Amino acid sequence: MCLFQDRPALKSQGPSQLLMGKLPQGEWSGFLPLNVSYQLLAGTEPAHQKFLAVGISSVQRKKDWYLKSTLESIFSQSSEEEQAQMVVVVLVADFDERWRRFVTEEIQKSFVSQLERGQLLVIHAPQRFYPPLTGLKRNYNDAADRVAFRSKQNVDYAFLVHFSAALGTYYLQLEDDVSCAKNFLAKIQRHVRDQNAKKAKWATLEFSSLGFIGKLYKAADLPALARFLFLFYQEMPCDWLLVRFRDLLAQKEAIVLRPSLFQHMGTISSFRGTYNKLKDKDFDEAYSNPAADVFTNMSAYQKHAAPLAWAPGEGFFWARSPAAGDFLTVVLKRPAALTEILIESGDGGKDILHSADVEIGTDVMDVGKDERSCKVFVTVGRMEKGQFQTQELDKMHDFSTSCLRIRVTAGQSDWLMIRRVMVWTKQNQDTSTITA
Repeated sequence: MCLFQDRPALKSQGPSQLLMGKLPQGEWSGFLPLNVSYQLLAGTEPAHQKFLAVGISSVQRKKDWYLKSTLESIFSQSSEEEQAQMVVVVLVADFDERWRRFVTEEIQKSFVSQLERGQLLVIHAPQRFYPPLTGLKRNYNDAADRVAFRSKQNVDYAFLVHFSAALGTYYLQLEDDVSCAKNFLAKIQRHVRDQNAKKAKWATLEFSSLGFIGKLYKAADLPALARFLFLFYQEMPCDWLLVRFRDLLAQKEAIVLRPSLFQHMGTISSFRGTYNKLKDKDFDEAYSNPAADVFTNMSAYQKHAAPLAWAPGEGFFWARSPAAGDFLTVVLKRPAALTEILIESGDGGKDILHSADVEIGTDVMDVGKDERSCKVFVTVGRMEKGQFQTQELDKMHDFSTSCLRIRVTAGQSDWLMIRRVMVWTKQNQDTSTITA
């Protein structure tokens, strides 16, 4: 580990001497360099590119300090194998040298093994490399101090992204006051595989709906993203710039994984020290489906029983080749007004459910020994490419639901894996039934 070591200016070759020549080979490779030199405050740069570089920018707050808790969450929620596949880069973006020393020393005391293994780096970009941060354009009638704050934040992110370009195949942006879902890296890998298997063209994958939390980028796009944030640093907040960047790379719609993998936990804003109670309602560990029983006529493979598709965790339902008419039915303990449904099948393009209707029903009845279903069902959609998602369901079907059924409409030779069935509900005391 080293303290306050000046780094050479970063030209087109990227941030790392050890990874020199291994920058992502995309259309932006070696293009749009930023003239900035970093100080490596703590850590040892990894000798090899990891799967994931995680970027965090941190500044001093008037009250509280969340960075240590954020780092603890990242590492404690990751297995040793997952930790070995990522490197976390912390940009201490505060110009107060005493504060930087405090942060560096705290991290050095608390994360010795991660620093030694090249899994954690702490860096700083000196103030002389920043563009003007006063006298900026007052877009959107923002106060001068807010414009200065968000403009500096954009430059912070530009420098952080730039430094991280060669460290991972993918780059994940977090903030310094978040908590993480268990095994978030494995879930990110699976989602990336799913997108690549579908040959989806994406610039950004989102693992949180909040701000600049949980946004994933390809390393090949990082040089352009860094320069984009730097060039337009005074124009608008980073959230808005990121949407523009995604649009420019021809991704018109957001691709958001639900449930979210990262939760905002800070309550004191880094701007003016004001109170901030922002929370992601779809955060993974805060989420649970309503109590229910799950029934199927398909034979589960080994211990991959049907209820695992409904229960939170890492389990899934896995069955041999389904036939037309096969089903998986969830019977709620108490009727509920469903607002959204999410169903995901397959893994990396394999064992997906090719053809099925998704139905909701009312009026629970016994249909056999130890099995229940509903008397009346209505179809709310069909599985497409192994997935199903619908929102604002309560606006289309104004009744409380007792059953959710996935009904196979065409047999397939492939096996079937249903990874997750999730529903969102609202408080509704109406227990009216569907009229046939």
